Amino acid sequence: MNSSVKAALDLVRLSLPRDWSSASARIYGDLRQRILSLDLPPGTGLLRAELAAKYEVSQTPLRDALQRLEQDDLVRVIPQSRTMVTLIDIPKIHEASLLRVALETEVVRQLARQGAADVVGQGRSVIELQRGVAEDRTQLRLFQELDEYFHGILFTGLGHDNLRGLIRSRSGHLDRVRRLQVHSMEKLQSIISGHEAILRGIETRDELAAMGAMRDHLYKRPDWVEEFRATHAKYFAPAAAS
Repeated sequence: MNSSVKAALDLVRLSLPRDWSSASARIYGDLRQRILSLDLPPGTGLLRAELAAKYEVSQTPLRDALQRLEQDDLVRVIPQSRTMVTLIDIPKIHEASLLRVALETEVVRQLARQGAADVVGQGRSVIELQRGVAEDRTQLRLFQELDEYFHGILFTGLGHDNLRGLIRSRSGHLDRVRRLQVHSMEKLQSIISGHEAILRGIETRDELAAMGAMRDHLYKRPDWVEEFRATHAKYFAPAAAS
C-alpha cells in the first residue's frame, strides 16, 4: 500500500462518526455502509435472527437500527414478515441530485463571500490524497469516499453539518448508482479538476465562479442513470406507469 492510499484511509477513518455509544448506532453505521457499497445489493432479504447473531445484540437495538435505515429509504421493514434492501428508485435519484445542487451551490457561494482559507487548505489536502489514490485502479471506492469527504468539508466550513446529514439521508439511491460507475483515469482527473475549480472560486472570493464550478461538477445528463438500469436491471424498481 503506497503512502497516499494509507493517508487517505486514515483520513476517511477519522471522518467516520464517533458516536459508537449504542449498539443500534454501530449496527446502523455498518449496515448502511454495506448497503451503499452494494455488499448488500438492492433486493437482498435481511434475516433479523442472523443479524442479531452477527452483531451479538438483542432484537431491540437491531430494530432501532433498521428503523433508521428505513427512514433513509435503504430498507423496507414488513412487520411480522421480513426486511428487504430497497430497490433503487430513479425519481429519488433525481430528487437527491436536485437537493445537492441547490444546497451545495449556496454553500460555496457563502464560503466564497468569506474567502474561507481554512476550507481551501483542507480541500487541497484532500485533492492531493485523491491524486495518489487515482493512480491505483483498485482504490476506486476509496476515491469516492474522499470525494464525499471533500464535499463534507464545505458544509463543516459553514457550520452546517446538519445540512450535510440531510443530503446523506436523502442520497441512498443516488450513492448506490454511483458505486456502479467504473471511472476512467480521464474521469477521475475531471473530478479532481472540478474540486480545484471550486476551491479557486472560494479562495478568490468569486461567488459566481464558485457556484458555476459546483454546478458543472455536479451536472449529470437527464438520462445518465439509464445505462446502469440497462446493465443492472434487477437492482432497480420498475418504472412507474404513466
